[in-house]
Amino acid sequence: MQIGMVGLGRMGANMTKRLMAGGHEVVVYERVTEKVREMQAQGAGGAETLEALVKQLRPPRAVWLMVPAGEPTESNVQALSHLLAADDVIIDGGNSFYKDDVRRAAMLRASGIRYVDVGTSGGLWGLERGYCLMIGGPRDVVDRLDPIFKTLAPGQGNIPLTPHRSANTAEQGYLYCGLSGAGHFVKMIHNGIEYGLMQAYAEGFDILRHAQSEELEPELRYTLNVGDIAEVWRRGSVISSWLLDLTSSAMAEDPELARYTGFVQDSGEGRWTIAAAIEEAVPAEVLSAALYARFRSRQTHTFSEKVLSAMREKFGGHQEKPPAGG
Repeated sequence: MQIGMVGLGRMGANMTKRLMAGGHEVVVYERVTEKVREMQAQGAGGAETLEALVKQLRPPRAVWLMVPAGEPTESNVQALSHLLAADDVIIDGGNSFYKDDVRRAAMLRASGIRYVDVGTSGGLWGLERGYCLMIGGPRDVVDRLDPIFKTLAPGQGNIPLTPHRSANTAEQGYLYCGLSGAGHFVKMIHNGIEYGLMQAYAEGFDILRHAQSEELEPELRYTLNVGDIAEVWRRGSVISSWLLDLTSSAMAEDPELARYTGFVQDSGEGRWTIAAAIEEAVPAEVLSAALYARFRSRQTHTFSEKVLSAMREKFGGHQEKPPAGG
């Protein structure tokens, strides 16, 4: 299948490579022309402008946006709305706010351009592991794009099937979630849960690290190897996970996490998750606390925040930003 890819950052480039490895024809566009040339050297078609990309695609065209949420996505959608034709489709694979998806889909509907939102999880490891895809939009268009989703997704792998379930594409790592915005809504909650999981690990490791505190009675002080504990928990433990794998890796490389300040960013989805909880009148104590912990991390830094920062870098390549005035 042929598809256009706009944005060749950490994920866009790897998704392009995975699609090409799966036999798809990919035409790429990125403002940094060197990245376009790199993909061309690996077999992709290249374009220097959005107009040139659209001209290289055969109707009905499909253009996947893999650019930051907000203005970059908005400007590309607006530009493509003047270049594409009826029955062409724009796929937003970034982390857009789901209400923006609803608005964009309605705006494009007048010209017959279709819009699909895809919450994409996989980070730096997606090329090898595949991407978990949460999809929203018109069902007929999603079905048309199924070969793309199937290639990007991880497949069942060695994960056993869940008993008593009627299998569908979820077992392959991608799922049609509903109408416009549903994909990004599900991904938003996914990221909110991610905040809570990461915070729980970080606080637990901080307690372990301070088990020799002078606040404790001498006979209750323990000198613990936190890296070893992270490793043993990976094996047979009920709290084993990919996040724990990445934490163990980070601690093996830097046991004190000395190169991390503990300044932990949030990318927006955590805030949107809490806003959705408020709109639905659903309690979300853990997720709210995890978001506020990130706010606090920008003022004072603990070992738990260094663990969070290390995990973010490991799974997504997220670099720490210096504090204002730093």
